[in-house]
Amino acid sequence: MGMTFIQKIIATKSGKDTVEVGEIVTIKPDHLLTHDNTSAIIQKIDGELNRYGVVDPELPVIVLDHVIPAASEKNAAGHKKIREFVGRFGIKNFYDIGEGICHQIVYEKGLALPGTIVLGSDSHTCSYGAVGALATGIDRTEAAALLLSGQTWLKVAQTIKINLTGSLKPGVSAKDLILQIIGDIGSDGANYCVVEFHGDIESLSMDQRFTIANMGVEMGAKAAIFPVDGVTREFLMGCGIYKEMYREIIPDKDAEYLKELDYQMNKIEPVVALPHKVDNVKNVEEVEGVDIDQFLIGTCTNGRLSDLREAAKILKGKRVAGGSRLLILPASRSILMKAVKEGIINIFLEAGGTVLPPGCGPCLGAHQGVLAPGERCLSTANRNFKGRMGCKEAEIYLASPATVAASAIHGKIVDPRKEVRG
Repeated sequence: MGMTFIQKIIATKSGKDTVEVGEIVTIKPDHLLTHDNTSAIIQKIDGELNRYGVVDPELPVIVLDHVIPAASEKNAAGHKKIREFVGRFGIKNFYDIGEGICHQIVYEKGLALPGTIVLGSDSHTCSYGAVGALATGIDRTEAAALLLSGQTWLKVAQTIKINLTGSLKPGVSAKDLILQIIGDIGSDGANYCVVEFHGDIESLSMDQRFTIANMGVEMGAKAAIFPVDGVTREFLMGCGIYKEMYREIIPDKDAEYLKELDYQMNKIEPVVALPHKVDNVKNVEEVEGVDIDQFLIGTCTNGRLSDLREAAKILKGKRVAGGSRLLILPASRSILMKAVKEGIINIFLEAGGTVLPPGCGPCLGAHQGVLAPGERCLSTANRNFKGRMGCKEAEIYLASPATVAASAIHGKIVDPRKEVRG
C-alpha cells in the first residue's frame, strides 16, 4: 500500500523508508513560527535560555502582528521583551510591527516550501499547506522546547481526500468553497486528520489555495495540503525560489485514505457562516437582509491583493451604507503598498472605509474594531466564536470578500452576484 502526503514527508524527514498511520516519530522542523506570544513562550524557559541559548537562530520565525501597534503597556512590554530576545540570540527571521500577519509573511517570504515541515504556536499555521508544506499548530510549551532542542514528535495522522472538479462561477470564491465543505462535514469532521485536496486544482490560484488551507483547522484538521503543480512553481519563482531549492512530496496513487469526498466547484454558491460556529453555514439567500453594523475585509484568510481587488471592484463609485462601518485589513505591508499603487486603497477610502495597519487587530478582538454588545459584524476572517471579536454579546458572520463588500453598500447581507452583475 502506498503512502499519503503526511506519511511520505514524515518518513523523509525522519530518515525512514515508511511510516504507519498512528506511529509517533521524532522530527526536526524547518521552521518554528511564533508571534506576540513569543514573550510568553520564552518566559517559560528563561533559565534554560540563559544556560543553553537557542538551538538554531534560523529555526524561529517571529512576527509581531496580533496587537500592533501596542494597545497597552502590557503589550508594549511584551514586544520589548521579544525584540531584546531577537537581538540577544541573533534570530534571523524577525518581522516587527507593520510587516504583516505572521501567516502571510511566512507565505510571501518563502519560509514555507514544498516538502518542508513548519510548526507554529498558532492554529492557522496550517495555511502553508497551500504550497505543499506540512504545517500545523502546536502549543506554547512545545514551542518553548523546540527553541531549546530543535526537535519534537509528530503522530502520523489519518488522511481525508477531497476531490475538486470543475471551477468556481463568477461571484463565488474559495471562501465559499471551504465554508461549504466545513458546513457539510462539521467543525469536528476532520479531527486529527490531514486533508488533501486533489482534482481540478489548477483552476485555483495560490491565494485561493491559501484561503482554503488556512481554514483547514476549522474542520478539525491538523493540516490541509495541496500537491505542488505548475501554479505552485510559478508562485515560488515569483518569490525567487526555484525548483532545485525544494523537494516536492506527492502522495502515492495507491495511498489509503480514511475517506474521500467529491465537490463540483461549479455547484458552489455564495454562503455565510452564522454565529457562533464556523460550520453553521447557510446559502446567502437564506440570510439576506440581516442588518450589519461592522464589515471587515482582510485578515490572514482574505487579506491578499486578489481579495482587495475583488472588494474594490464592487465598491468602486459606491458608499458604505449610513450607520455601518467598513474596516480594511491588508495581510502585509507589501500587499498594502501594491494596493496603494493600484488605487485600491483610494477606492476604499472614497467609499467611507477605514484602512488598518497590516496585522490581526479586530479578528481576535485585540483592538481596532472591537464590537459593542448587540452589534453584528460580517467578516472575511476564519472564526465567528462567541466573544471572538472582543464582546460575548456580539455576533460574527463569515463570508467572502465579495459578499462583505456588496453587503457594506447596503448595510445588510446581500448576494454579491447582484453587485457583480450590476
